[in-house]
Amino acid sequence: MKVCIIQPAYSTDFEKIDYYYEEQMKLVAQCDGSMDIIVLPESCDIPCLAGSKENAELAAAKFNEKFLSAMSETAKRCGAIVFANARSFTEDGKARNTTYAFDRQGNVVGKYLKQHLTPGETFKTRLDSDYSFEFSEPTVIEIEGLRFGFLTCYDFYFYEAFANMARQRLDFVIGCSHQRSDTHGAIELMSRFLAYNTNAYVLRASVSMDESSDIGGGSMVVAPDGKVLVNMYSKVGIATAELDPKKKYLKPAGFGNPPAAHYEYIEKGRRPWKYRPAGSAIVRHDTIMPYPRVCAHRGFNSVAPENSLAAFGAAVAMGAEEIEFDVWYTKDGVPVSMHDSTLDRVSNGTGKIWDYTYEELLSFDFGIKYGERFAGMRIPTLEDILKKFACHCVMNIHLKTEGEKPEYLRRVVELIRKYDCEKYVYFMSGQNSLLERLEREFPDIARCCGGGDGKWQIVERAMTYHCKKLQFYHGHITQAMVDKAHANGIICNVFYSDDAEQTRKYLDMGIDVILTNDYNVISQVVAEREKYVTY
Repeated sequence: MKVCIIQPAYSTDFEKIDYYYEEQMKLVAQCDGSMDIIVLPESCDIPCLAGSKENAELAAAKFNEKFLSAMSETAKRCGAIVFANARSFTEDGKARNTTYAFDRQGNVVGKYLKQHLTPGETFKTRLDSDYSFEFSEPTVIEIEGLRFGFLTCYDFYFYEAFANMARQRLDFVIGCSHQRSDTHGAIELMSRFLAYNTNAYVLRASVSMDESSDIGGGSMVVAPDGKVLVNMYSKVGIATAELDPKKKYLKPAGFGNPPAAHYEYIEKGRRPWKYRPAGSAIVRHDTIMPYPRVCAHRGFNSVAPENSLAAFGAAVAMGAEEIEFDVWYTKDGVPVSMHDSTLDRVSNGTGKIWDYTYEELLSFDFGIKYGERFAGMRIPTLEDILKKFACHCVMNIHLKTEGEKPEYLRRVVELIRKYDCEKYVYFMSGQNSLLERLEREFPDIARCCGGGDGKWQIVERAMTYHCKKLQFYHGHITQAMVDKAHANGIICNVFYSDDAEQTRKYLDMGIDVILTNDYNVISQVVAEREKYVTY
């Protein structure tokens, strides 16, 4: 089988799009009937750096349909399978970064949507990325009995996806790319690593920044054993390679075991809990999760004991975007979740929480007072909560105290980092001294200013401590306060509302997050509102 990769020239001068498009198509014209597979780079309908949504739309309007039509004709003319990247459009007009697969008859037989959009694509050219936040299996398109998987440019950096792709038993990985800042050595390393891990041929097409440049380019063909069959470096043109797509690489798989593909050998010893949180339960992090939201105050505490794993689990299972819980420290400095400073209301214990070690607290029942069916529940630690719900929701962590010793607060932050959820949490406090310390020592974790040290001055205090959010207390809120907060880029929570009509009034005022004790009722009210993003 003969494969062809095309590497056109690329420019950062958008005014030259006509010239570079025509040069690209001259390379396509060099393809002939001897070729079985042809691969082109990313964004062929935008042949120069757009830099803005307006420029990208201008180029796509000019070249998108023309280019895709040309790809269909090329597939028919050459009798080849063609993979080309350009924009596709949803029914409501949103643009997506899309790799098209054309069969030898020129029909589109499948599409791949780029899974990891760069910040530039999301924020500058405003490509649609909503689909990338949903669970999905690797895209596999089968043509003529061959299985094709896909990565587009930035996707190549997410090595954790390679093992999942390997499970699909691919013959080829198609990489329509730009990657204009990586060295040739780095690009080759990534491509060889990909081929070896998936036991597939990697066909990567990119663009040349300049034929004398040692960055960008790197269009290549790599075999399953990691051998580079072709590397164009920064040369403009086309290149071909002959290969057998069914020829796989089997390695010695340990003492007494038959040879196996690398990923098969690895699967036998895989420990997925050793990796970063991932999977279908992972949600958008705090910065990009849309508003308005519902925050389950102390969990879904109308169905399970407040601040319990059961209450948090019920809220998350029903779709709560946020949960709120309170953190105190035990006598031995263990951060635990409970609202009051005393045990009496929610357990069969008495006295202050900080007068007991964590082991001593385990002797008390934190479910019995809620109901007989919850008897035997233990107080949850912060680590218990993070272990179960990290990255499954945004967490509004109400720090009730700084702790007796400076290292207590550091333990909280260490746990958040341990469970890789810095982007999914924010600290809420009404204490000016604690907000000041959080800003000074842990500026990367978002802060929410509570009413504590001045409910009517909450907006000014939030501005003073550079808080991303503030949390109004019911009854201490005016429209002017909300407007001032928003004018200064501050997200507005309100504690609290369990009433549907009151919730609608808060939403009409522009409140972004409603804290509630009755998630089911209030979530249905908030669901009536159109979602918006703040980034």
